Amino acid sequence: MSVKEIFESMDYGPAPEAAGDALAWLVDQGDRFGHFIDGAWTEVGETFESRNPATGEVLAHVTQGTAADVEAAVAAARKAQPKWAKLGGKGRARVLYALARLVQKHARLLAVLETMDNGKPIREARDIDVPLVARHFYYHAGLAQLMEREAPGMEPVGVCGQVIPWNFPLLMLAWKVAPAIAAGNTVVLKPAEYTSLTALCFADICRQAGVPKGVINIVTGDGRVGEMIVTHEDVDKVAFTGSTEVGRKIRVATAGQGKSLTLELGGKGPYVVFDDADLDSAVEGLVDAIWFNQGQVCCAGSRLLVQEGVAERFHAKLKARMDKLRVGNPLDKSIDVGAVVDPVQLEAIRGLVDGSGGEVYRAACAIPEGCYYPPTLITGLAPADRLMQEEIFGPVLVSCTFRTPEEAVQLANNTRYGLAASVWTENVNLALGMAPKLVAGVVWINGTNMFDAAAGFGGVRESGFGREGGWEGLSAYLKPAGKTKPLARIEPKTGKPDEVGDALDRTAKLYVGGKQARPDGGYSKAVYGPRGQLIGHVGIGNRKDIRNAVEAAQGAKSWSGTTAHLRAQILYYIAENLEARASEFAARIDTMTGAKTGKAEVAEAVSRLFTYGAWADKYAGDLRSVPIRGMALAVREPVGVIGALCPDDVPLLGLVSVMAPAIAMGNRVVLVPSEAYPLAATDFYQVLDTSDVPGGVVNIVTGAHAELAPTLAAHLDLDAVWSFSSTDLSEIIEGQSAGNLKRTWVNNARARDWMGAEGEGRAFLDQATEVKTVWVPYGE
Repeated sequence: MSVKEIFESMDYGPAPEAAGDALAWLVDQGDRFGHFIDGAWTEVGETFESRNPATGEVLAHVTQGTAADVEAAVAAARKAQPKWAKLGGKGRARVLYALARLVQKHARLLAVLETMDNGKPIREARDIDVPLVARHFYYHAGLAQLMEREAPGMEPVGVCGQVIPWNFPLLMLAWKVAPAIAAGNTVVLKPAEYTSLTALCFADICRQAGVPKGVINIVTGDGRVGEMIVTHEDVDKVAFTGSTEVGRKIRVATAGQGKSLTLELGGKGPYVVFDDADLDSAVEGLVDAIWFNQGQVCCAGSRLLVQEGVAERFHAKLKARMDKLRVGNPLDKSIDVGAVVDPVQLEAIRGLVDGSGGEVYRAACAIPEGCYYPPTLITGLAPADRLMQEEIFGPVLVSCTFRTPEEAVQLANNTRYGLAASVWTENVNLALGMAPKLVAGVVWINGTNMFDAAAGFGGVRESGFGREGGWEGLSAYLKPAGKTKPLARIEPKTGKPDEVGDALDRTAKLYVGGKQARPDGGYSKAVYGPRGQLIGHVGIGNRKDIRNAVEAAQGAKSWSGTTAHLRAQILYYIAENLEARASEFAARIDTMTGAKTGKAEVAEAVSRLFTYGAWADKYAGDLRSVPIRGMALAVREPVGVIGALCPDDVPLLGLVSVMAPAIAMGNRVVLVPSEAYPLAATDFYQVLDTSDVPGGVVNIVTGAHAELAPTLAAHLDLDAVWSFSSTDLSEIIEGQSAGNLKRTWVNNARARDWMGAEGEGRAFLDQATEVKTVWVPYGE
C-alpha cells in the first residue's frame, strides 16, 4: 500500500512491539518459576502453564502453591513485620521510592510481559498500567514519609493476605502492596492463576530495590491457594479484588476471625449520556469505558443509558465507530482491542450474548482466529433483563434509553452493584446534580476510567467496601495502637417474677418511625435493679419489628439530603433537651446499674452530642491533587441505614455514642439498646420527640441482642451493621452480612472505653461515611 493510499484510507500499518527482552527474561529464569518467599525463590514444584491468550503459546510454567508454601510465606511475613514496622515511615519511604524508580526503569519489560500474559493491547499496558504502578509506589512513599505525623496513635495491622485478579495483574499488585508496606505491614500476595508473570517479575525488582526479606512474599496457584491465605489464622488483614461471588465467600470464610477486610468486587457501571452532551466525545469516551482491556474491567461502562431524543443518532455514531476498531495482536501498537484472557472466559462471554434478547450488533471489523471476541452492542433490552443486571466481563455493551434526569438516576441505580458511573452533559449543574444521586463509589463527569493514587477507588453495595488510594486507602492498613481488654458479658439483673410493681406501671414501647409502637409479638420482659427490685418493663422486639424499623428508616431518606447545618442544629437541640432532664436520666441509670455513675454518664452523653453537632458540617471531604486538567472531589457521603447493637455497660452514653455520629453524617439508624439496662433508651426517645428529629431517622427496638443480630445482619435493606454488644456476635454478623455485602463494624470480643477517647472521634465518622470520588475535568 502506497503512502497516498494510506492517507486516503487512514488505515494503520502494523507497529509490532518487540518481545525479545521479555522472552529473554523468561529464558533467564528458566521458564519455570517457584514462589518468592522470604526474599528468595523456592524450588519449582508441581506447575501449571501460563499462556499467551493471543497466540496460545506457553510462556512459562508456574508452581502451584501448597499449604506448606502458604505456611512458609505467612511465617516469613510474620517474622519480618516487627522489624519492618520499627524501621519507621521515613525508612520505609526510601524502599518505596526505590521500587517506584525501578518500575520506571523496567517499564517496557513490564508492559510487554503484561501484554503477553494478559492479552491487553500494549498501548494500554505501556501508557496506563505501568505508569500508574509507578505512581502508586511514589505516592505511597510520600504517605509513609508523612504517616507518623499525620496519623498519630496508629500502627500497622500486621500480616496482610492479598488476592488479585487477572485483568490488571501488575496494577492491582501495586494497589494492594504499596499501601500495605507503606503502613508497616508485610504481605503474602497471590496473583491470578492466568496472569502470574508480572508479579514474579516484580519480585525480582523487590530484590533489586533492597526490600527486606519476608516483607513481600508471592505465592502462585489457583483459588485453593487464595483460600488458604485468606483463612490463615496468622493473617491479620485480607484484601481481595475479584468477583462478587468469591468476595461473598471470603466474607463468610473470615467471619469472626478478627481480620480486617476490604473487598473490591464486580460492577455494572452506568454510562449516562444526556441530549446536550458532545456526542462525538461521548462515543470516544465509551470506547474507553467498555472496550478498554476487552471489557474485562470491573468499573467498565457496560450499561449505556442514552436520553431518548438523541438515542438513534448516538447509536448510529457508536456503530460507525465500532466498525473502525482494530482487533488483533495485542503487541501491535495500532490495535484497539486485544485478546480475551482465556478460552474459558471467551466461552462465558459467548454464552451470555448468545442467550440474550434484544438486537445484537457486532462490529464489522476483522476478528482474528483465537481468543478474540468482537466489540458488541445490544439494544432493546428491558432494565430487568439478565444482561442489564449481570456483569459480562467482556467487550459487550448493553443499552437502553431514558427521558428525564430522574428516570436516568432510577435506571442507573437499578443494579445490585455500585462501583463506578459516567455522566456526559455540557450542563455542569446537571452533572454535579447527578453525581450525589448515583449509587457508586466513583463518578466520572465527561470522562471515564480516570485513576490516580491520590483519589480513592472502590465501591458500595455488592461492589464491595474499602478504598484503594488516598489516605482512606492507607487507613485500611492501620489500627489504633495499644492493647484492648477482653469483652465482659453484662447480664440483665434478675428478680422475683411475682413481684408487684407500681399500680400505674408503664411498659416502655419500641420507637419506630417517630412513634411509640407495641412489639409485634406482644410480649414484654421485666427489668430489675441490682437488688432484684422491679423497675419497669420493655417490649421484646422480633424480626418483624426490625423489618418495620428498617422500613421507617428507608422512608426517611430526606434526612440524608438535609444540610449539615440543620443536622448540627438538631443534635445541639437533643443535647439541650437531654441536659434539661439530666438528673432524671442520671437517677434512672443509677437505679438500673446500682452504680453512682449516672451523672457523669449523662454529662458525657451531652458533650458527645455537642461534639458530633460540631462535626456535622466539618467532615465533608476534600479536593485531591490529580494529574489532569481538572479535579477529583473526595466527598463524604452517608452510608445509608445503619443497624447497631449498642453497648451494654453505659446504656445512655453507648446509645448516644452510636447514634450521634451516624445521624450527624446523614444516616438513619435502627438501634438495639443495652440489653441489660434498656430503660435509658426508652426514656431517651421522649427527648427525640421534643427535639425536631424527623420520624424514621432514629428507631429503637428493645430485645435480646443474640436474637436480633442475625436479622439485622441478613437484612437486605440495611447498609451497615455495628455491634458493640457485650455478647460477642462478631462471627454471626460478619457471616450473615455476606447476603448483600453490607459494611460491618464489630468489636471482636474486645472492650472499648466509652467514657474515654475511644468512645468518640474520627473512627466513628469514618464508619458512618463512604468516600465517593467525583472526577471533574475542565477546560476546552
